[in-house]
Amino acid sequence: MRVIIVGGGVIGLATAWRCAQRGTDVTVIDPEPGTKASGVAAGLLPPSGDMLLGRPEFARLVLHSRALYPSFAAELARAAGTPVGYLRNGILDVAYDARAAEGLDRLRKMADDAGVRHEMLTPDDCRRLEPHLAGEAHAGMLSPDDGSVDPRTLTRALTAALRHAGGRLVRERAAELLLDTGTPGVRLGEGTVLHADRLVLAAGPWTHLLPGLPEGLVPEIKPYKGQVIRLRGDTPLHHTVRCGYEDRAVYIAPRADGELAVGATYEDAGYDEQVRAEGVADLLERVRRVLPAASRMHFTGAAAALRPGSPDGQPILGPTSREDVLLATGHHRVGVQLTPATAEAMAEAVVTGRLPDIARPFGADRFADTAPTPV
Repeated sequence: MRVIIVGGGVIGLATAWRCAQRGTDVTVIDPEPGTKASGVAAGLLPPSGDMLLGRPEFARLVLHSRALYPSFAAELARAAGTPVGYLRNGILDVAYDARAAEGLDRLRKMADDAGVRHEMLTPDDCRRLEPHLAGEAHAGMLSPDDGSVDPRTLTRALTAALRHAGGRLVRERAAELLLDTGTPGVRLGEGTVLHADRLVLAAGPWTHLLPGLPEGLVPEIKPYKGQVIRLRGDTPLHHTVRCGYEDRAVYIAPRADGELAVGATYEDAGYDEQVRAEGVADLLERVRRVLPAASRMHFTGAAAALRPGSPDGQPILGPTSREDVLLATGHHRVGVQLTPATAEAMAEAVVTGRLPDIARPFGADRFADTAPTPV
């Protein structure tokens, strides 16, 4: 079976790797793989979050992906022969006021319901675990089995593993989808046409804008802008940290090389991918509020990217009304978290035409115009 995947972020690359392992002839098309949302995300892998409240099926998928991550990362490291950037260093949630403590209590209840190991902490506990954090915490919670992954390192590992598995990465633009032929095809920017038995669209918020798509085949995928800054200094953090104060949040993900990725911005800004000074200043203010030593750190960079949001805020997976055209998009803020589960589900859908049970609630058929045509 020949498979073409349009989009070389972590979702597209991981899906391609899993498809190659199942014996397909797979090609990924992306002029700059890993440079959009996958190259900017902080890569937190928390067991719970507010966006999962009231969405039990979504929460189950996230927890399933969480359970897969350790073995997925180990297998990928062996297949790629390179680091993956996965740190299971625990997630420390710290609340700096009563309102943030209420949010922390919601996370605790979600962890209780899901059977996720956690420990509630006093302010003294928080200071003991991370002495460089600001000291006036109200409460904390440690999830010791969780952590983060560096998506840039993950992308490099997935690219290497795909190559070793026999897959191809074509660094060209998908200029046009060709869906009026016997098998779906893609015309590249330089004119070459590639055909396949299955076409997977994983182009993030650009998925519904790919030239050549029939109207209604793909629901609108809305872009949501996020910015991240990177710092480096001699003040280590031992855990991946999320902090809340004054209705604001900041997360800090330490990398294996000592760098800190800092994020939490969220904007409905259309397709603007530019780094804005206002966003950088906001993140610097937030991180200095909870990690005073950040003022003395070196600023090593800032980046912005667009997260893909589906109409209902949940991933869109599997076949469309054309069984040879599948979707893997709409992951919003949890694309890196859902990479193992998405790759597993999409490889199954590509090879068999069916999503596994845990992914079925996120099928493209929940949007009327993309429902598969009965055979």
